[in-house]
Formats: sequence, structure tokens, C-alpha cells
Amino acid sequence: MPNYDDHIDNIFRTLADPTRRAVVDRLCEGPATVAELATPFQMALPSFLQHLSILEKGNIITSKKVGRVRTCYLRPDAFKMIEEWLSDRRTLWEKRLDALENYLDNQQLS
Repeated sequence: MPNYDDHIDNIFRTLADPTRRAVVDRLCEGPATVAELATPFQMALPSFLQHLSILEKGNIITSKKVGRVRTCYLRPDAFKMIEEWLSDRRTLWEKRLDALENYLDNQQLS
């Protein structure tokens, strides 16, 4: 499953930056123009555009340009793989904790 692992790694790398996570948080509310997304950040527009480019390459967002206005949209399907990955880990740890609980219960009975 190297392709799956590579995709998960790419998503986590993409979301590792607080600026990009803030953009994703904002896009959870709905589509926004680049200007709207850039407003809260004190950085030059070219620097902010690099963040958007990384989010697009990571398949977290998509954008559409109409005239001179570029609007960004969240791609919720990008998070499905992360949800599945986290769910698999949660299931594994729940099984381990249940086994530990059973072991400790049996030790107390002995």
C-alpha cells in the first residue's frame, strides 16, 4: 500500500502549517476568494499564494477563476482517507486496551 501511505503522508505534510490549517478552517464555512482568504494573514500575497498552491497540490482544495477573481473550495473527499486512517488506529488501540483490561481483571481474580 505505498500509494495509500504516500497520500496520507502528503495530506499530513500539507496540513502541518498553521496558515494552511487556518485556510482549511475558513473554507469549512464555504467557498472564498483568494482576497478573502488572505485578509487575516500578515504576509505578502505571493507568499500566501504559495500556501494555496500547496493545498491545491495536496488535493485539499480546488479553485476556479472567473474573470480576475479566483475562488477556492474545500475538497471534503480529501479528508475521508485521513478519517479511515485514524479510525483504523483507534480500533487497534481500543482492542489493545480491552485486552489489557481483560488481563488485569484476570490478575485480580487470581
